Amino acid sequence: MKRHLTLLLSICISLLANAQSTDLYFSSFPCVSPDGQSIVFTFDGDLWKVPAQGGSALRLTAMQGEETRAKFSPDGKWIAFTGSENGNQDVYIIPATGGEIKQLTFHEAFDHVDNWSWDSKTIYFTSSRYSRFSGYKISVNGGTPVRLFDHYFHTVHNLAEHPNGELFFSETWESKNQAYRKGYKGAYNPDIQSWNASTNTFKKYTDYNGKDMWPSIDKNGNIFFVSDEGNGEYNLYTFKDGKKTALTTFPTSIRYLVVSADGSLVVFEKDFQIYSYDPKTNTTQKVNIQAILNTTAEKEKDFDVKDRIGYFDVSEDGKKIAFASRGELFVSDIKGKIVQQISTHPLGRVLEVKWLTDNKTLLYAQTSLNGFTNWYTIAADGTGKEKQLTNDAQNNRDITLNADRTKGVYLSGRNEVRVIDLKTLQSETVVREELWGFQNSTPSFSPNGEYILFTAKRNFEEDIFLYHLLDKRIVNLTQTGITERSPYWSPDGKYIYFTSNRYRPAYPYGLSDGRVYRVALEKFADDFKSDQYVKLFEEKPKEEPKKEDTKSKGKKEESKPAIPAIKTYTIDLENILDRVELVSPNFGTQGNPVVFQKDEKTWVIYPSNHSESRYMLWLTTYEKFERTKTEKIDGATTGSAFIVKSSDKFYTLVGGNIHTLNLESKKTEKIDINYTFRRNLKDEFTQMFMETWANVKENFYNETFHGLDWDAKRDQYAAFLPHVRTRSDLRVLITDLLGELNSSHTGFNSSGDEEKTFYSTRTLATGILFDEQKPYTVSSIVRYSSADKKGITILPGDVLTKVNGEPADPAKNREQYFVKPSFDPEISLTFKRGSNEHTVKIQPQGYFEVNDLLYDEWIANNQRIVDEKSNKRIAYAYMKNMGQGELNKFLIDMTSEAYHRDALILDLRYNTGGNVHDNVLQFLSQRPYLQWKYREGKLTSQPNFTPAGKPIVLLINEQSLSDAEMTAAGFKQLGLGKVIGTETYRWIIFTSGKGLVDGSFYRLPAWGCYTLDGKNIEQEGVAPDIFVPMDFKNRLEKRDPQLDRAIEEILKELR
Repeated sequence: MKRHLTLLLSICISLLANAQSTDLYFSSFPCVSPDGQSIVFTFDGDLWKVPAQGGSALRLTAMQGEETRAKFSPDGKWIAFTGSENGNQDVYIIPATGGEIKQLTFHEAFDHVDNWSWDSKTIYFTSSRYSRFSGYKISVNGGTPVRLFDHYFHTVHNLAEHPNGELFFSETWESKNQAYRKGYKGAYNPDIQSWNASTNTFKKYTDYNGKDMWPSIDKNGNIFFVSDEGNGEYNLYTFKDGKKTALTTFPTSIRYLVVSADGSLVVFEKDFQIYSYDPKTNTTQKVNIQAILNTTAEKEKDFDVKDRIGYFDVSEDGKKIAFASRGELFVSDIKGKIVQQISTHPLGRVLEVKWLTDNKTLLYAQTSLNGFTNWYTIAADGTGKEKQLTNDAQNNRDITLNADRTKGVYLSGRNEVRVIDLKTLQSETVVREELWGFQNSTPSFSPNGEYILFTAKRNFEEDIFLYHLLDKRIVNLTQTGITERSPYWSPDGKYIYFTSNRYRPAYPYGLSDGRVYRVALEKFADDFKSDQYVKLFEEKPKEEPKKEDTKSKGKKEESKPAIPAIKTYTIDLENILDRVELVSPNFGTQGNPVVFQKDEKTWVIYPSNHSESRYMLWLTTYEKFERTKTEKIDGATTGSAFIVKSSDKFYTLVGGNIHTLNLESKKTEKIDINYTFRRNLKDEFTQMFMETWANVKENFYNETFHGLDWDAKRDQYAAFLPHVRTRSDLRVLITDLLGELNSSHTGFNSSGDEEKTFYSTRTLATGILFDEQKPYTVSSIVRYSSADKKGITILPGDVLTKVNGEPADPAKNREQYFVKPSFDPEISLTFKRGSNEHTVKIQPQGYFEVNDLLYDEWIANNQRIVDEKSNKRIAYAYMKNMGQGELNKFLIDMTSEAYHRDALILDLRYNTGGNVHDNVLQFLSQRPYLQWKYREGKLTSQPNFTPAGKPIVLLINEQSLSDAEMTAAGFKQLGLGKVIGTETYRWIIFTSGKGLVDGSFYRLPAWGCYTLDGKNIEQEGVAPDIFVPMDFKNRLEKRDPQLDRAIEEILKELR
């Protein structure tokens, strides 16, 4: 028995050893005990503890969600951390020796632990509960958090208390949500700085134009931080004799450093592992950690094709459907009852599929191992292996086959139109044009196979082109300054249908209010009824009876629909645009038309939102001698006309499901395809990494990638793919890869069912602000909030005593009473005023809505200052962003207050961008050119609004970004007025994005922005005419020197 037990123990020890790792990658957020002997870090979403010299790690937490940003208290008794057990991020503490976990904060916003006070009684953290983010503190014993600085734009974070009472911090995006971006240099760079409340002193310790951030301080006052000044990578620095001094010169960056309270050890993350630095010996070593691993990413998971089909085709024989779902390839019978998964490469993603003419072979687009989409074929019956037809380092996509499926036309990369011979399976490039690498119209053949129809870019807009396959002639059919896209040739060869807004360009806004049009290729006359009358009496020639072929008797071959012979087309290019006619309704937005014909009917199908404000498929029918009809197709709620014809039947894709489409009855019927298949996340993560890299390679706006070897960076980061075990690891890896570009407008978002938590939190915000020192006493009511309603009488000084009838404990965190698992429609609050109590009912709102109202209060205060100091002679307009909503507010301001005033301040500080710069500049550029009046009336200028005829000042600062920078650059170029403030962020690339196989999304900064003399605004920003800085202390003291200077400059002009 003893021998058996010994054997069993040996096996268990062996298995345990195999489950451990000494190279613990994607361990993060390390912190070190006050004596420098222990390290706590995040791995697999939990907190672990390991001796500082390395060894076996002990798991401290096993909560749902993720536990990160751990920090030891200086007395060594507690560990504070951020946990997301409830779906949001709150502050928790746990005894350093282990024990019960206690939640300290209760809010839907994020709460990121920063540090402790030196007396171990207070935890500093960063939160988004009242603004984008700012600094807070909370007692280790609980209670209500206290906001440290009340200015709306105090983005204070990375708080670290110095033993002398100084509070060190960072306050830019580049040290917070954009910390992954390497190489940034500009006005919004983070510095090491502090505030001493006891001496009322603000101090900046660094003024380097790059990144100095993340201060960590020991009990002796030694300051350690990260800087990229040395070699462009984040390295460890300190101050020696007041001088900034590098302690490391690693060729790869470090992050999340923490020094022990006694100053004996600094820990940080580098190359996705934990390292330590000994200040005494000036040596660094990797901390070798053994931990028990539980890898789940390689496990197979079931997925269903239902509601998740992204592309399909129907075979010519009408018997089979091929379709793609979550990157996999499938074939089913036409009723969807028999489904077979076709084996493709596990690291590929199938995006498109077509049946070849034999009804047995599939042609499909799949991402290759290099991340780019290439063409493959495979037998549809599941036998044989896939064959790769192209091996390009650019995306091959958007294929259309000709009528007899002998050729295909597709786009390749940013500038190639290619034709593939479906007999030889060889491709050739037939056209090189500016196409762009995504957001393309699908090319196609003319019905007779004589031409290729495609679109290419001219000054950002799409024109429709024809390419003659025999004489290789290219014709630009439209040649306008606006976009014509999604062209479709009518089956009879007479018309080309397309989508356009013929009255304004698609860029920079994107195509909106598009309509479906058609253009006649010749000056066709309408049919005459008299001719039709004559045909009524024509006799058809009798057909000779067919002789039976005795040789083929008994043999049955699959019959294929005959393809009618169509004569060569004549295209009359003279004044062709005069023949354009509207097809769709003249309101709403319509898109990609698809055209079919049967007998004397022409069916034009397209998505439109002109009815019920949602996209559905609509059908416009042309029929000889009948009135044109436009009707809704029932059951086709979709924004794209993805329609496949096989023989005389039609099919469409709606909501991720294939439907039959009856154009006569205008109805759809879903084909129920229920099939479960398996994939593992590990393969998906690898494929997603490569696809993201490849599409950035193809579409990034700068040809040199800001001087970066993008191929080398792929190899550097791909080396860590074998160590990616969770979706969180993948987010970190891809985000860091994108950060190497030193580019704005990058980002990778990914979430999965495996990360969902059982619990959830919603904050019931009311708009009631409470005193920071007396957390249950009302200080004010936010204007226009839920509490600012008629009949709700809450006054400053009122004390909250009950929430929904429950007595409120003043020692408890007040916010705990306002969090629920889901949103409640109303809340009852009882207040004490003097000796009386009164109860009010409030309909709560989201906390982010109240945040926005607090933003509005900051704007309103600026308005008040301008009104008072200018005696209402100067109009003040503020734009939070450059979106449509803010544009509307701007226009209202311009046509009301500004219309009556003598000058204008347009404030774009803290503006987060958008895409309405041209609208704003066009309006501001209006000058008076005429006057008119009614008899004996007052002369009035034309146009009505002439802001350029008055003094204008534009306010910008280091947080004016993206389209705000476009606006500022245009404002300067047009000479519309003075620009005051500080240089803009250097954050302007026009951007789109693409989805990945699991619904993840990455951004594609594809369009650079330049001044007329060629300066890249992303790298140089926009400088003010009058430089006026505004720092932390100005905000703290509620002073606004930039606004004051704007008023001063305008008043000089108005004297």
